[in-house]
Amino acid sequence: MPHSSRPVRALTRRAVAAGTALLLLSGAALAQQAPIVIKFSHVVAPDTPKGRGADRFKELAEKYTNGKVKVEVYPNSQLFKDKEEVEALQLGAVQMLAPSLAKFGPLGAKEFEVFDLPYILPDKAALRRVTDGALGKRLFDKLQSKGITGLAYWDNGFKVMSANKPLKMPADFRGLKMRIQSSKVLEAQFRALGAIPQVMAFSEVYQGMQTGVVDGSENTPSNMFTQKHHEVQKFITLSDHGYIGYAVITNKKFWDGLPAEIRTELDKAMKEATSYANEVADKDNADALEEMKKSGKTTFITLNADEKAAWKAALEPVTADMAKRVGKDVIEEFQKEAKGGTQ
Repeated sequence: MPHSSRPVRALTRRAVAAGTALLLLSGAALAQQAPIVIKFSHVVAPDTPKGRGADRFKELAEKYTNGKVKVEVYPNSQLFKDKEEVEALQLGAVQMLAPSLAKFGPLGAKEFEVFDLPYILPDKAALRRVTDGALGKRLFDKLQSKGITGLAYWDNGFKVMSANKPLKMPADFRGLKMRIQSSKVLEAQFRALGAIPQVMAFSEVYQGMQTGVVDGSENTPSNMFTQKHHEVQKFITLSDHGYIGYAVITNKKFWDGLPAEIRTELDKAMKEATSYANEVADKDNADALEEMKKSGKTTFITLNADEKAAWKAALEPVTADMAKRVGKDVIEEFQKEAKGGTQ
């Protein structure tokens, strides 16, 4: 009897080995099927142009890749504050961001700060000529050496000024602590107006205003409204002096490592999400302005022709001063493309 149990034991061993191999194979198959995760982090509310654009990209990316890609959107600085997020992308902690264009100056791509120059853009049509043109592409090329691939330009809108005193003339800014994001151009802009620029993370601005750490700020109506800045600021001046836009960026190594067919579908999703984000930007800002006016918590100031001329005159030297930093050629190319000219 003992010798007859040997074949049984051998059979059992073979069955266990086969079962183990089957489990390993099915595990490998499951691993192959696991979706590619894209963490898309941003610092604003979901119901802003950027937030809505990110959500639309998620929806389209997952649809076009048939679930092979899963996009996780983290709004409102849930993962990283705006000072930390670009480094997090470079390190691979997140795969996608949409930082404001001002973020690339401190990173070494100073040419992006051309977008921050006051009164350089007359309207959105001029902006589109720049972002869709040769300069827009050349600026994205500057990010490659930083381990970043630029995917799209997203709008927010034109900026307004808020403070706890009326801002009608440049002299009204004297001595005010104005919040800025880290940008040498924005720093120069407020110094030209006699204000004291204060770099502060976007997520901290409401509290900064509430406690008097800052006296005011510049931003788009949609960003101000969703962060309730109008509840802690007595006046908003409709200055339209500057523009806030975003660049949707990804980690270059991650992007280059994706299968070509996945990248094609993600490009398609990004193109459609960009059209959507840019369409809603105008509407969101108009709606936010209306809601802030309805709240009655802040007084709105519209500049007359003389006041606007005084602002432009006070801010004009900023462009000349920044030419050395941003690049005179970049500024000239920007202005030419904005006007519809060609190189």
